[in-house]
Amino acid sequence: MSKEMFMAVILVVDDSMIIRKQLSVVLSKQGYEVHEAAGAEPALEILRGDAPVGLIISDVNMPGMNGLDMVAEIRTLEHRREIPIFMLTTESTEHLQKEGMEKGANAWIVKPFNEEQLLAGVAQVFACG
Repeated sequence: MSKEMFMAVILVVDDSMIIRKQLSVVLSKQGYEVHEAAGAEPALEILRGDAPVGLIISDVNMPGMNGLDMVAEIRTLEHRREIPIFMLTTESTEHLQKEGMEKGANAWIVKPFNEEQLLAGVAQVFACG
């Protein structure tokens, strides 16, 4: 698989099927390949393997492991350390945003999200890749 194909794959992590499907539709229309995980644990299973992923978009509040702890775990995976991670969440408090960035998140987007801003951020990630 070429680097361009590898980079155009996005893993969406959210316990809400509605949010996963909404993001999948929005991103797929732009030509991105989207994979979905219903929580942190299934996402980590995918990421521990060799599946191509160029960007992760994740919720913070999920049953079991939360999104911030998932980010910290991803940053320990040698072959996944550099993947950009966008947190897409209803959480807007400064202390949580700071914690997210300290654990390795690259962007913080508050729900409900602006589709155009999200797509601009995603396009920027892949343009820099």
